[in-house]
Amino acid sequence: MTTSPASGSESGAFDLLHVEVRRWIWQQNWRELRDAQEAAVAPILAGDTDVIISAATASGKTEAAFLPICSALVTERAPEGSGISALYISPLKALINDQYRRLEELCEHLDLPVHRWHGDVPASRKRRVLDRPDGILLITPESLEALFVTRGTKVASLFRGLRYVVVDELHSFLGIERGAQLQSLLHRLELAIRHRAPRIGLSATLGDMTAAAEFLRPGAADQIHQITSTADGQELRLQLRGYLAPEGDADIAAHLFHTVRGTDNLVFANSRSRVEDLTDRLTRLSEQAHVPNEFVPHHGNLSKEIREHVESRLKDRAVPVTAICTSTLEMGIDIGSVTCVAQVGAPPSVAALRQRLGRSGRRDGPAILRMYVSEREVTDKTPPADLLREQLVQSIAAINLLLARWCEPPSAGGMHLSTLVQQTLSLIAQHGGVTPIETYRTLCEQGPFRHIDRRTFSTLLRDLGTADLLRQERDGLLLHGGAGERLVNHHTFFAAFAAPTEYRLMAEGRTLGSLALDRPLLPDQLMIFAGRRWKIRLVDTTAKIIELTPASGGRPPLFGGAGPDVHDRIRTEMRVVYEAADVPSYLDTTAQQLLYDGRDAYRRLGLADNPLVGWGSDTLLFPFRGDAIMSVLGLALHEQGISYEQNGLALTLQGTTPQQATDLLTEMATAPPPDATRLAALIPEKNIDKYDEMLGNELRTAAYAARKLDVPGAWAALPELAAAAQTVRPVSTSNPVAASASRHRIDELG
Repeated sequence: MTTSPASGSESGAFDLLHVEVRRWIWQQNWRELRDAQEAAVAPILAGDTDVIISAATASGKTEAAFLPICSALVTERAPEGSGISALYISPLKALINDQYRRLEELCEHLDLPVHRWHGDVPASRKRRVLDRPDGILLITPESLEALFVTRGTKVASLFRGLRYVVVDELHSFLGIERGAQLQSLLHRLELAIRHRAPRIGLSATLGDMTAAAEFLRPGAADQIHQITSTADGQELRLQLRGYLAPEGDADIAAHLFHTVRGTDNLVFANSRSRVEDLTDRLTRLSEQAHVPNEFVPHHGNLSKEIREHVESRLKDRAVPVTAICTSTLEMGIDIGSVTCVAQVGAPPSVAALRQRLGRSGRRDGPAILRMYVSEREVTDKTPPADLLREQLVQSIAAINLLLARWCEPPSAGGMHLSTLVQQTLSLIAQHGGVTPIETYRTLCEQGPFRHIDRRTFSTLLRDLGTADLLRQERDGLLLHGGAGERLVNHHTFFAAFAAPTEYRLMAEGRTLGSLALDRPLLPDQLMIFAGRRWKIRLVDTTAKIIELTPASGGRPPLFGGAGPDVHDRIRTEMRVVYEAADVPSYLDTTAQQLLYDGRDAYRRLGLADNPLVGWGSDTLLFPFRGDAIMSVLGLALHEQGISYEQNGLALTLQGTTPQQATDLLTEMATAPPPDATRLAALIPEKNIDKYDEMLGNELRTAAYAARKLDVPGAWAALPELAAAAQTVRPVSTSNPVAASASRHRIDELG
């Protein structure tokens, strides 16, 4: 493994580029190459090594990859009929469209063809690529999968001259099923073309470069050239504002309205329902003030037309706009510089916060981050966990880790059996049939699923046979079963992630978006969607359509979906925040007060000394560890006959006294660690990923255990928890701190 820090212009990287590429750079009036661009030229031009480029958003990562790639392609032009020369893979169709426009200008100057291929590209454009494959192809993993399934025999000829593979937003693939799919596709692609093509990974958010390198080229991470930009000395202006429910969201909307109106901004909410609610509140404030509405929603359930309209408005500097969004605008398209980024609620992860922050101050100006946290009012019935002001403290912990340059590493767990099911069926489609040993060698022994042993793979094949997804001929050849044929021939097969059946939301003949119905919706019910208020006129269960008419009231629908697990490092940092004495300068008056209250509750509950708190007939266990560890502790206690609930920081042990909990923790700490699959077997619903339901119980249980449970981490934490539980008698009361809450008073910030 080699690494490249920033380098100066004296490195001569510019002179290594093709003369026409250099001319294009001069035409852009660039004064110099950025550090990552300088460092990337030589290793990419060499064409014999994989490269990872880690640099901040808007630091020129795309050019860092494609300036040398285009130089190489122009210097040695591929003969006609050689196929695609460079493959660019993106997680987002919108990003492909954006990068296509950026590359088209450069490549037109160089007479290099550029093509894009995804679900929204016309069939005529795709036919042109199939008939005369050449130049650079921009594609999603799902469309690449479709090529293997529907045109498996043509893959080799399409890519026979492939010289480079670029994976953009590399971090978005790490540790998930879609990433396992991409690894498999890249491996199968090299098998088809019978040569190795250098891979170039691009990202602004990599918490672990070694893990990222292992993902990019499994088994050869130490041979990857790593480039990390040092151009990250950007000024950060930050404020965290605190609010008290029930008027918290109304107050947040009011502050946003008076603060960001008239400029371009991104406001990230943690759910689609909250996006709709905030947009509605801001729209109403605009109407009441008799000013143009500048606030628009953006999330995955909105139609493509609505999302693209919002994106075009963000790029247009003539009229100010603020997009209220989920992670859909966290990465991808270049929307230019926004005045500020706002985060409503605790950020889902440090990595997400870092990625979102990169959207602000993108032209050498300061990055502005506004954070908003709403906590519950304290009463004599407030549960102890809510007294700790968890959302506020988690936000502070995330900021601490962000400033310390830490973010979540990719998940090392996960068997990715769901994706192995998909890739097995895809391989059969590509070749028209394969033997079990060929499948195992291709996908497991030599491929990205090398952690799967022969016994596990044999069990998986038997499960697929039981589900009629495949059948085996007398000569041993594996073919699709009846259910497998139907599955592979449906357009939803190409994605490694699940796509639930959704209803289209229609108003006045226009599609507003879609909604998965996990609870009844009836005519005359009111809802908020696409930032407007509607009444349901008709629910057509046959056509899967919900027709809407404008209304004066409503509330956002429940979109479903659970948030990401909280990483162990965030929870341990939260304990540091509780036990510290300093007050961050970026907190407003209410946020400071909430921090005082949270620390006061932490002290009065005795959590610095003992993790147990009695609460009526129950006991709360505060491990201050990540969700994967807390799940193991809860399940292990459940094995001992304890019913429990996991709510944020606490495990509620029902019908258990503090002494009983202490005895159980002590007993568990001296016992050997439990088998993860034994604990996972206690979970009634173990289907997480798309094709888990196709697996038998044995593999489904093993997959759940690998994905969600950290037994070694839990058992490493247990001795300290057990010892602390024995040292000091835990607090046991109905509410030990409610009366003391809000006793501190501090002056308003100037």
